[in-house]
Amino acid sequence: MKAFLLNNTKFRKFSTLAILEAKEAGEATMSRLELKKPSLCSSGPLNSEILSKSLSVLSDIMISSYGPSGRLKHVHNGRGGYVLTTSQSSALLKSILVAHPVLKVLIAAVTNHTSNFSDCGLFAAIMCCALVRHFQSINVAHRSVVNITRHLLNSCVDYLNSKDCVCKLTVEFDSSKALMCLARTVLTSKPACMLTINEAEYVSTLIVRAFLLTVPNEQGTHVLGTGVIVPVEGQRVMESAVLHGLLIEMPGFKLHKLFNENIFSANCVKTAFFSISLSGDLCNNGEATLFVQSDVSPEAAVLEQLLCLAKQIINDQVDLVLCQKVIHPSLKQYLHENHVMAVERLGAAQMEPLTQMTGAQPIASLTPVSPACYGHLRSVRVESLASKQFLHLISDDTTICSILLCNRNGTALDELKRACYTAQHILQLTIKQPLALLGGGCTETHLASYLRYKSTHVPESVLQNLNCSHPDYQIVAEVFSQSLESVARSLEHDGGELLTDTRRGHLWSSPPDAPLDTNDPASLAQCGCGLYKKHQSLSLTALGCRSCPFNPQDLSLELQMNPKDLLVLDCFAAKVSGLQVAVETAALILDLAYVIEDQN
Repeated sequence: MKAFLLNNTKFRKFSTLAILEAKEAGEATMSRLELKKPSLCSSGPLNSEILSKSLSVLSDIMISSYGPSGRLKHVHNGRGGYVLTTSQSSALLKSILVAHPVLKVLIAAVTNHTSNFSDCGLFAAIMCCALVRHFQSINVAHRSVVNITRHLLNSCVDYLNSKDCVCKLTVEFDSSKALMCLARTVLTSKPACMLTINEAEYVSTLIVRAFLLTVPNEQGTHVLGTGVIVPVEGQRVMESAVLHGLLIEMPGFKLHKLFNENIFSANCVKTAFFSISLSGDLCNNGEATLFVQSDVSPEAAVLEQLLCLAKQIINDQVDLVLCQKVIHPSLKQYLHENHVMAVERLGAAQMEPLTQMTGAQPIASLTPVSPACYGHLRSVRVESLASKQFLHLISDDTTICSILLCNRNGTALDELKRACYTAQHILQLTIKQPLALLGGGCTETHLASYLRYKSTHVPESVLQNLNCSHPDYQIVAEVFSQSLESVARSLEHDGGELLTDTRRGHLWSSPPDAPLDTNDPASLAQCGCGLYKKHQSLSLTALGCRSCPFNPQDLSLELQMNPKDLLVLDCFAAKVSGLQVAVETAALILDLAYVIEDQN
């Protein structure tokens, strides 16, 4: 037997020669290397004109994308290829490349928020930009601004969490109305989805139905199931559907070949799930020193090991083999001849729902398989849905479902898919905290009215703790309120007039070019969130007008409620987190004294 080792004597000689040559070349080129540059230190980053312009551009991008009538953005690399059309912060922020460190901090903070909460990313970005820009124009010490701003943030959060807050609703799970409103608000705020009113209502129903299916029925079970979105391009939105189990799209000829002899009539389908490649490639076995005999083919040896594994699977009476990656054609043929169905290229996204629904443990090696790794399915079927062929895996675990999501073109389908994932996530967050905030700008204007009123009645002890004067406190509170109102104002893109009522602090919008008499608001249909309809006794003032401060109250018993319950609602947890991220990031930016950049 002759064996070869990578670090034998012959290879050592070549390695030594290569090192000597590289050393000589390095000494020759050492004189051409540049000296290390000193770090670039700049003081007062907020005074930079470049930052001011960049912050203004970023703010304009976020503002123009906000709300149901937000303008769409084309994102591309300037050299052709794929073009992303979106108005969602999660997609926009990943596509925006900025050079200034301050903007990198802002984008990183909002991106981290959207990765945890999925929603209210535009709200956080607009609010943060507004705070930074407004605070630059006031004559108050930065340290006082930071302290007062954080105090105002705590006041807002305490108010939103208190029983006295009248801009939030309790989500009752014995009715689907609030859940429908939350899902509908997400979908209708993404114009690139290109949904009609009926389509948005239909998809919202599917999202809520899928969410309810993922909630376990058994008491004591605290793990939610999974709703897997299966996109189908080129079909009508109304062909979308929700099905129990998992759908795996496959070409018709493959399904015909799989089911030619493998028809499962039993109610129990034994399943093995592999998370590694079964293609037989050596590169999939990790890094190691490999000893190979001169007369042995490594590929043939690996294939023989795969066939031995297949024999064990057949002897263990496994009916279905699922592989995250690729299966060797010979292995597939061998399993097929022994009436074992083999499905490959499932992808990483399918691992968690498959593990949950089958009870199988992902197999990550080619060694003999423990029987404890096998799982079970109730049935395997072939489904023809929306002109596509699917393998339908059904298990006894009813918390796994598939959302067949259709749309007319790829651009609208991608945006709708992102919106549906966001809607699913906020419904899951609502289980932990069953609250919702009034949307449509009403929460922002309500909080602005609340802060203006509270700033006129600040206890002396609070001013002493903050080490500031009452005028300074009122200036910062006014800027904070204006920033909240600027977020609400960002919802209007067509030149309409924005108003707020002086009793509840809700936002009202008048169509552009429509005659408006604030004393006779008959032309106003309803407030931004849809909770209140038009009423003759409304007392309205232009948004941002510094009228007499008032304590906003809940007057729902005095006014006619919207009978259709088509409310605009925001996720409580996502909105509160977005507010905290915006204020804390703005405070961090205001507190920056130097920016140190490594130039090497």
